[in-house]
Amino acid sequence: MIADDNRLNQKILVFVLEKNGATVTAASNGREAIELLGMQHFDAVIMDLQMPEMDGLEASARIKHQMKLKVPIIGLTANTLERDNEACLKAGMKTCISKPFEPAELCRIIEEIILNQT
Repeated sequence: MIADDNRLNQKILVFVLEKNGATVTAASNGREAIELLGMQHFDAVIMDLQMPEMDGLEASARIKHQMKLKVPIIGLTANTLERDNEACLKAGMKTCISKPFEPAELCRIIEEIILNQT
């Protein structure tokens, strides 16, 4: 699943992921992502950090700490500051990558995280 409020970013992510064999569901904000995760299983979530209604950090913290879901979450942000990476990890994300991203690198990270789930 991807959670991003920007329609262009959604289209790019869907294209990249589907081109690499993934089935993708899109949410427009953290609240929608939480609702979808309550209804079905996803192998991974790519979560934009800055979204309306509920940002990616709050949504990730709820998914991990309240819902107790083990789904790996990968943060996606335009910010590359160390404090942003720390906030992602604290919220329960596995890692955080910056925009713009290299499609091959994003797919490599997703595959590595899914294969190494404990």
